[in-house]
Amino acid sequence: MSQERLNELSKEIFEASLSVHREMGPGLLESVYQECLLREFKLRNVSAQQMVMIPLVYKGVELNKTYVIDILVEDEIIIEMKAHEGILPVHEAQLISYLKLADKRLGFLINFNVPLLKNGFKRFVNNF
Repeated sequence: MSQERLNELSKEIFEASLSVHREMGPGLLESVYQECLLREFKLRNVSAQQMVMIPLVYKGVELNKTYVIDILVEDEIIIEMKAHEGILPVHEAQLISYLKLADKRLGFLINFNVPLLKNGFKRFVNNF
C-alpha cells in the first residue's frame, strides 16, 4: 500500500475515532468503543477486522502463542485501543511490538478515556 493511501486512511481513522468520542464520550469500556469504531468504519466504507490473531514467530519458528490486535484496518494499520486514565510506556511498547510481529508499517494507540481525543491519539510507525 502506498504511503499516500496510508496517510488517507490515517485521516479516516482519526475522524472516525473523533466521531465515536463525540457521540459516546469518555468513561466507557474499551469494548464499547471498539464496537462503535467498527460501526463507524463500516459507515465510511473502510475495511476493518477486530481481534486479529498474530502468531508468535521466534527465530523463524511459529510457536504455540498468538497476540491479538484490537482492530486491523485495510489489512495494513493496527489500532490498539484503551480506555484508561492515561497511556503508559508499556502500552506504547505493546503497539510497537505488534507492528514488528505483524510486519505492519503504521499503527495508532487510541485512548478514549480523555476529555479531548487528540490528547489520547498517538501514531506509531515501523519502517514507514
